[in-house]
Amino acid sequence: MDRLTSMAVFVRAVDLGSFAAAADALEMSGPMVGKHVRFLEERLGARLLNRTTRRQSLTDAGQAYYERCRAVLSEAEAADSVVADQLSEPRGRLRVTMPALLGRHCIAPLLMKLARKYPHLELDLSFGDPIADIVEAGYDLAIRTGDLHDQSGLIARRIASQRMVVCGARSYLRTSGKPKSLDDLAAHQAIIYRGSGRVRPWLFPQEGGPQREIMPSGRLRLDDLEAIADAAAQGMGLAWLPYWLVRERLDTGALVNLFSSQPPFLYECHALWPRSPRLPPKVRAAVDILATGLPKLMA
Repeated sequence: MDRLTSMAVFVRAVDLGSFAAAADALEMSGPMVGKHVRFLEERLGARLLNRTTRRQSLTDAGQAYYERCRAVLSEAEAADSVVADQLSEPRGRLRVTMPALLGRHCIAPLLMKLARKYPHLELDLSFGDPIADIVEAGYDLAIRTGDLHDQSGLIARRIASQRMVVCGARSYLRTSGKPKSLDDLAAHQAIIYRGSGRVRPWLFPQEGGPQREIMPSGRLRLDDLEAIADAAAQGMGLAWLPYWLVRERLDTGALVNLFSSQPPFLYECHALWPRSPRLPPKVRAAVDILATGLPKLMA
């Protein structure tokens, strides 16, 4: 029999004054209560209880053992509570990899808020291109935008949608004209995003059909979206950028949102983490705060 369980039964029998009362409280039979007590007595080689048909009382050895059992059971409960607290409250090091610009502007501020809430949580954040193998690299969480490819061994959850807009400075539009349709973009200077060494097309959803791809052309090629937004605000051409990145420039008039009546293309933003039987509280808390906060930042 399990000694700790038998000790708990013994303590309950003493506290309630009878085997029958302990049996009711513990939802077991009276004989089983007696079996637990006899197990302890046989293991100790000493009688713990004097029992008659009318009453029971502790022996001297039983009194000493009872007091120590209560202390042991209390410590066991405290140990369980420590583990339960660790399992329920985010703590320990959380390693996250994310796109650099999105990470600095949107993700990191939310994770900092989480760290302020949970003082035992440590953040280890990596800003840059997504890691090919999250598990091998030892990350707890990865944030990715766009299409997901190999997800073997990973769980993915969509946490936000990043909408894209075509924008340009008023100075550029005065000299080069304002495009009235997507077809007109071919006649304009585009500030080209060259991520991972290749030019990315501008994408536009079309009702009842596949998305339309427009390959931008221009004399500026940059691999940083914020630099593209700066160049667009200086009148160097049109840019296709995330709305959250240019929101302030649009509000102040530094940039103009073109094709505002055109449905925007949405880049889905996903959180990915290694598959495991139990989601660690630190990962769950991070995913939850991002799923709640990112849509508001990107709206």
